[in-house]
Amino acid sequence: MKKVYVLIAALVSAGLMAGAEGVRKDAGEAFLEPLQQRDSVLIADQLRYGVLLENVPENTPLSLPEFQLEKDAPLVFLGGWQLDSTRVSKRKERPARYNIKASLTLTTFMGGTYELPDIPVLLDGDTLVFRAAQPLQVTELPVDMESFQPHDIKPQQKVPYTLAELFPWIWGISTGLMALAALILWLVYRKKKTDDARSAEPAHIRALRKLDKFRGDKYWKPEQQKAFYSGVTDALREYIAARFGVGAMEMTTAEIFQDLKGADLPEDLFQEMKGLFERSDFVKFAKFTASDEENATVLPQAVRFVTTTYQTELEEEM
Repeated sequence: MKKVYVLIAALVSAGLMAGAEGVRKDAGEAFLEPLQQRDSVLIADQLRYGVLLENVPENTPLSLPEFQLEKDAPLVFLGGWQLDSTRVSKRKERPARYNIKASLTLTTFMGGTYELPDIPVLLDGDTLVFRAAQPLQVTELPVDMESFQPHDIKPQQKVPYTLAELFPWIWGISTGLMALAALILWLVYRKKKTDDARSAEPAHIRALRKLDKFRGDKYWKPEQQKAFYSGVTDALREYIAARFGVGAMEMTTAEIFQDLKGADLPEDLFQEMKGLFERSDFVKFAKFTASDEENATVLPQAVRFVTTTYQTELEEEM
């Protein structure tokens, strides 16, 4: 047996020293519990060594011993006493009673068999002595020095993800995709509903709304004139197709106004629109730059054509 430390007579309180000279009672065995769940105790394992005090009345004086290791001893105490009440019993008009678990944490860095000391506890004037149930046996890991070969430190092991770990991600991504799909469907439905509502509007209303987008002189710059004239004439082409039944969207300027000759348009209005379309062709295809004076007449002429022909349609219906 290796006795690796000395039990110091000086205890946590001086009262235990006096109690040690008085009544000493055999309180049974102290407990020894390894913190690591193994079949045997290995080097550097930690254990709890202590006592269990049962049915201790509330406010009972309690003193625990202080252990001191011999110099260079292989056993090491980690910290001081730790107290834990495992059960509380309370009765009406009586002091509460506790089961108290008191323990020290110890470890060792050398293999061998070590004798543990008894634990005297001063409790309400009596010294209770708890015996070590058995010696502490610490097992060394055998190393075959003949076949032993040093190796580099292994890299960090990559543990595969489990389904439980992946489930929150799968659920979150699925929920996000469903929400995105619902939003897209709602936007498509809303756009279709808006388009249906606009398609149900009279042709002259649709044309005037599109023409209104080109108000102002910001489109008169040379680099923007092509978009300006294309937008205005496209709106007029759609209106002509709806108002006069002419396939204006696929026709050239000459073909459009050839078919409009039979539409009974005022001659000045007919020539005005023909000139507007021809100028638009020059701007779009011949890199012609219209003057500000010419640009200023585009929208008024287009609006006049739509409103005049619409009024003619109303008069014909009446």
